Amino acid sequence: MGKKKKQGGDNSSTIALNRKARHDFFIEDRLEAGLELEGWEVKSMRAGRAQLSESYVLLRNGEAFLFGAHVTPLPTASTHIHPDPSRTRKLLLHRAEINRLVGAVERKGYTLVPMALYWKRGRAKLEIGLAKGKKEFDKRAAKKDKDWERERARILKHS
Repeated sequence: MGKKKKQGGDNSSTIALNRKARHDFFIEDRLEAGLELEGWEVKSMRAGRAQLSESYVLLRNGEAFLFGAHVTPLPTASTHIHPDPSRTRKLLLHRAEINRLVGAVERKGYTLVPMALYWKRGRAKLEIGLAKGKKEFDKRAAKKDKDWERERARILKHS
């Protein structure tokens, strides 16, 4: 007998979202990367104590790193470990993926933006977006379109 699949959507797998990423960037491609974590970080993430709001991804020496992600340690963390909540974490990607990202970032002027942190088969994964920055007028136009869609839905609902 095989394992039974879970019915319905499992929304508890999301740890943290970067909501401002879509507001500040045009996301053109997405990748999934593993994270190199310590034990206390895994426990904190299981408790939902992670933030991606001010984080970013950099490529150095052929490796990808997550900077600025904040994982608040649990008060029950071990006494002999001094946790650093905003330490740099290494991202686990295939060599071909890193080479493609290096080409896009260095030659084409793209930026790597962390989009979401979630669990997949018991492992923490980070969704990275290959993005171009939005100008101020792009942000205003996007807000105007969003407001118009909301107003249109309101009008259609009441007519």
